[in-house]
Amino acid sequence: MSEEKVVGIVLVSHSAEVAASVAELAKGLAGGTTSVPVAPAGGRPGGGLGTSAELVSAAAASVDRGAGVAVLTDLGSAVLTVKALLAEGDELPGNTRLVDAPFVEGAVAAVVTAATGADLDAVEAAAVEAYGYRKT
Repeated sequence: MSEEKVVGIVLVSHSAEVAASVAELAKGLAGGTTSVPVAPAGGRPGGGLGTSAELVSAAAASVDRGAGVAVLTDLGSAVLTVKALLAEGDELPGNTRLVDAPFVEGAVAAVVTAATGADLDAVEAAAVEAYGYRKT
């Protein structure tokens, strides 16, 4: 049986716990889907706060199913880490995209949309649209 092509999601946070919790929340709110590969990439390799190019690269490789990889980040240096990896050109799977979206709401929207079989453009659009979610 061959694997279905689906957009993978990487969640990059300065905290391993935050990245893992947001991944769990997004998958849970998407109905507990196992069809969408979601990988947290948080903290430093030896623990502690920070971001790690190695963890991001490994996470992206682990979720790549041939339909692209959407990467969402929390704060400044996480963005810079992903941008540096993208600039290298060979550190991330082809068709990996940094998505400018709110971390929690964007992650949920991305996973829910990817679970429908949507392409990378649609996953990105759904995550970006999360900027407009009003709480009042």
